[in-house]
Amino acid sequence: MFKTSMSSTHITLVKGTNGLYHYKGCPQCYHLHKLNINVYNGRETTSLFIVNGLNNVPIVEQVSNGDGIRRPRISAEQSVSWSARIKEDTVMIAGLETGMVCEEEEDDIFIQKKEGGVGILSNAQELPPWGYVENESGNDIESIEDDFHVDFKDLDCTLNPKLHFLEERDEEILSNRILELSRSNKVRSALELYMSMEASCLQPSPHACNSLLSCLLRNGFLNDALRVFQTMKKEMTSGHTYSLILKAVAKARGCDTALKMFMELERKGTLVSIFDAITYNTMISVCAKVNNWVQAERMWKSLKDNGHRATPVTYDLLVSTFVRCGQSELAFDAYSEMVQNGLKPSGDMMQALISACAKEGKWGVAHSVFQSMLESGLNPNIVAYNALINSIGKAGEVELCFKVFGLMKSSGHTPDAYTWNALLGALNRGNRHMDTLRLFESIKRKKTIHLNAHLYNAALLSCQRLGSWDRSLQILWQMEASDIPVSAESYNLVLGACEAARKPKVSLQVYEQMVHKKCIPDTFTYLSLIRACSWGSLWPEVKEILDHVPPDVSLYNAVIHGMCLRGNISLAKKMYMKMSEIGLKPDGKTRALMIQNLRRYSITKKNRHPSHRYHHYA
Repeated sequence: MFKTSMSSTHITLVKGTNGLYHYKGCPQCYHLHKLNINVYNGRETTSLFIVNGLNNVPIVEQVSNGDGIRRPRISAEQSVSWSARIKEDTVMIAGLETGMVCEEEEDDIFIQKKEGGVGILSNAQELPPWGYVENESGNDIESIEDDFHVDFKDLDCTLNPKLHFLEERDEEILSNRILELSRSNKVRSALELYMSMEASCLQPSPHACNSLLSCLLRNGFLNDALRVFQTMKKEMTSGHTYSLILKAVAKARGCDTALKMFMELERKGTLVSIFDAITYNTMISVCAKVNNWVQAERMWKSLKDNGHRATPVTYDLLVSTFVRCGQSELAFDAYSEMVQNGLKPSGDMMQALISACAKEGKWGVAHSVFQSMLESGLNPNIVAYNALINSIGKAGEVELCFKVFGLMKSSGHTPDAYTWNALLGALNRGNRHMDTLRLFESIKRKKTIHLNAHLYNAALLSCQRLGSWDRSLQILWQMEASDIPVSAESYNLVLGACEAARKPKVSLQVYEQMVHKKCIPDTFTYLSLIRACSWGSLWPEVKEILDHVPPDVSLYNAVIHGMCLRGNISLAKKMYMKMSEIGLKPDGKTRALMIQNLRRYSITKKNRHPSHRYHHYA
């Protein structure tokens, strides 16, 4: 049944076998129909139309020319039919006015006219959501969902697009309109034009589709973007399309969801040819954000297995990810492959490699990358220089260390505290302790940097190795005067210098100063004190130290060692017995010393007090 007025119209539509709904009129009333259609072409226009066609012509044609209406010849036997593709709750015509009343025994579908002349189709039955319209029978065009299906049942789409009649039929022009609307962030208009093109069996260009997806994602409409993505045909997609979707899914739902989606697409095999290096770069970037170096490596391998060439961006992502995750060997493999493929590594990549290799003690590899940087005309930053100097210095390569330092100064970098600390450490490892103290004094005189605890400790270490207790005390006083927090490590180094110089009383004074400064002593502090007091045979002080600290097997072992070395076997024996009483087990060296010295002690005692039998025979 179809009945009309100026405000609304009842039309009878019949769904055909091809999935289209057909409006069947009759030739007798054909001449009385007046169609007022709002055409979507960037502005609203009103034109006179007539239904043209036999056998379900899918669109209406404009025939008004300003002078009148041209009508086709239709015989009385022919029935006039109009068809439209229905998507969700909309149809691609915008309005309909007529003055005829026709009767058919079909279901009623109501078109209500809204403000602005846009008509919306509604029906009592539930219509399929947009994105799920079936292809016409015999259509060879495949959708993405044929190879990959995402469960969109629970998606709550924000936008509900309306379909419009498209006067323009040129796909290129319509695609350009989608581009303009998307770039202007006119989300709803761009989406409605896209859906109207799809309903009219028109195919937007891949560039237009990608621009629409980007617009939707940029404005936070992920679910609507996923709907559009599902409706896109295979020939409308590119690697950029998948990059946009995968990146958005990873951002909204996490790396694991994006990985699962990618793996399903990859497993199908038919879409792998569409993937390009940009798609793989996107997935490597997704993995890098959560430090998933295992999946990043898998993407790297998959990229090569599918015949793609990695780009500089690929290698930058791989190296930065592997370095951050502590996989320096994989990072160097990626760097080597990049060089073999004729690509030029970036300065950031090479500096990251230098730092990673230096951190793991691979100073040879770090120096090789450093030389490559210089040969490429790149100037490493101060962080790379410091890492390399520190790594070479730890290996004891003092000459090479200062050679790199010379290059650093010639390149215009100013040495900082980290640089000087690395150089002082290199000299100490090379057993050049006097050079260490001279360099420290030179740094102090220049006053180019503020001396920190690390630099003072490097100088104190040299004093300890040299046994220069007086110099170590001077440096300690300078630290305290500079308001630098003095740690237990610094005091222990001074105590070590006093121990090496066999100055037990000075060691006790340093210990008292340490307690006065409220610096908490540790096990190394007490060990150094005990060894120093043992050299001076200050056993009462040793006993006092043991009484004021919790029982520690290493301290008792040190006391027994000192007593044995000083020949005080009787005290060592008492300390050994006390050690057993409080449940401490001596180490192997302590037991060996006790056995050796007890035998010697017993022999000496026998020699001092001969037996009566010996005197009788004498």
